[in-house]
Amino acid sequence: MYLYHYGLRQLPFTITPNTQFYCELDSHAQAVKVVLTALNTGEGFIKVTGEVGTGKTLLCRRLLDEIPDFFRTAYVPDSYLNPEELRRAIAHELEVDTQTIETEHQLARVLQQRLVDINQSGKSVVLLIDEAQALPEDSLEAVRLLSNMETESRKLIHIVLIGQPELDERLQQHRFRQLRQRISFSYRLTAMNANETSQYIGHRMNVAGYKGAPIFSSSVVNSVYQCSRGIPRLVNMLCHKMLLLAYGEGRHQLTYRDLKLAAEDTEDVVYKPRNYRLVVWLIVSALIIIIGIASLRYMQMPISKILQSLGLSS
Repeated sequence: MYLYHYGLRQLPFTITPNTQFYCELDSHAQAVKVVLTALNTGEGFIKVTGEVGTGKTLLCRRLLDEIPDFFRTAYVPDSYLNPEELRRAIAHELEVDTQTIETEHQLARVLQQRLVDINQSGKSVVLLIDEAQALPEDSLEAVRLLSNMETESRKLIHIVLIGQPELDERLQQHRFRQLRQRISFSYRLTAMNANETSQYIGHRMNVAGYKGAPIFSSSVVNSVYQCSRGIPRLVNMLCHKMLLLAYGEGRHQLTYRDLKLAAEDTEDVVYKPRNYRLVVWLIVSALIIIIGIASLRYMQMPISKILQSLGLSS
């Protein structure tokens, strides 16, 4: 691959979530803050949503590292599970032996007892469900019933639902109103802005071991942002392909041509040539100048002519 060519220790722009490359973006930092605040105040239900590619799975893994030790965490990455499969997945995360459990009723009782035992040890359980928009209807109801488990003073389990915006749409349905009303804290992840995109690319190159002069110029980075709309996954795909193209031609500095070719080979990105952006900029500038000249001329007109132009004078 191109590691030796650029002096890298590892690939900087893989799409596999890796907390080693975690970049403290404002949106992710705020999401972590919301979740930790909710947990520390004893809330039972928290929801985080974000568009495809905005780093939700990486956020899950970050939360698993950030959640304080007085919580016991359980992580369910595959949410397309029926109620029994979901309970077994949670039980497995909490080190419950489910091999001898035959019925759903037995499983529910054993799981509840495990939650009580953890609570009596001075801890509470935090359940993180990734891709929560894919939970079947019966499983969403099972999640709601899980949240009913509590002592007189606190919840036995705190549930963090992390999913795409479709999760919000599903929860707006009338039949999910009980679950919706239990969600006390919510946060919506956003894409990166232009400055964050530049910070993100530089951060990943540094973590991967790059030590030389920047090979992504500020203008190329801005074009990457425009193409990707600031979505981290798309930024990774574009940058990886650009590095491959330059490596194939024995170059280090990346060009607009590299970006154009990478964009043409990547779904869900829109490449706009520099001359297109220049034309748009010229049109906008011309309109501002025309409006400014018209306003200036209008301000210099005698009051009588202004009134006449407005139809207020005969």
